[in-house]
Amino acid sequence: MIVLPWLFGYLALGTFAGFLAGMLGIGGGLVLVPTLAMMFSAQGLLPASDVLHMALGTSMASIIFTALASLRAHHSHGAVLWKVVGAITPGILMGTLAGTLLASRVPSRPLAVFFTAFVCFVALQMATNLKPKPARQLPGPWGVGGVGVGIGALSSLVAIGGGALTVPFLTWCNVRVQQAIGTSAAVGLPIAIGGTAGYIFNGWAADGLPPGSLGYVYVPALAALVIGSMATAPYGARLAHRLPVATLKRIFAGLLVILAGKMLWNLFSAP
Repeated sequence: MIVLPWLFGYLALGTFAGFLAGMLGIGGGLVLVPTLAMMFSAQGLLPASDVLHMALGTSMASIIFTALASLRAHHSHGAVLWKVVGAITPGILMGTLAGTLLASRVPSRPLAVFFTAFVCFVALQMATNLKPKPARQLPGPWGVGGVGVGIGALSSLVAIGGGALTVPFLTWCNVRVQQAIGTSAAVGLPIAIGGTAGYIFNGWAADGLPPGSLGYVYVPALAALVIGSMATAPYGARLAHRLPVATLKRIFAGLLVILAGKMLWNLFSAP
């Protein structure tokens, strides 16, 4: 049974992740996964072999709610290319289901190494503001769907909404930045739904999971995360226009690397 201090801890984590997501325009998954993994380990909720999988699943489920809010905002500004969303979604769903199946079969330590490597890639991208130059047009429906398989698989493996992958792809295909961001926000919903379904299904028969779990989704933590993130994301978005976001992104990039490294250290130092 979850105790009150841990519930407040999940709520505080949600408020922090939501604030960062609103201010910097990034999903909270890269913060949530390593922090949740450390919190689950400290709480002794479940076997060490399932800690990272539960962190990935719970983080992915929280993205459903943030993706809905982001999608609504971008749609109201006419920034979503719905034809692209329709073409990429079947591939996204196939990719997320394949990615969660793979994640459930991979032991925690190799999975943590992969997650940390991806975090370092995103941190480098943020710190240097790397952006692909427009070089081609969008491929046809089959091409877009094929890209969706890759985006969905990778996003579900690291529990992100896909913005770090979808926006660069669309920008490379000569889509305006505003529409690339808006379309990426819409694509984040099927990523989150498919990924969550996969983590629930693949964790359903796992032994030793705590009460309140739906497969690899820990519902008490999820509820607190959603409440906290939905409350603070709008305030972060308002501050984005008043603070030096480029500098904050560099600081955040360093924080990501530290969190992922600490999670990796904990997993490899555990008996």
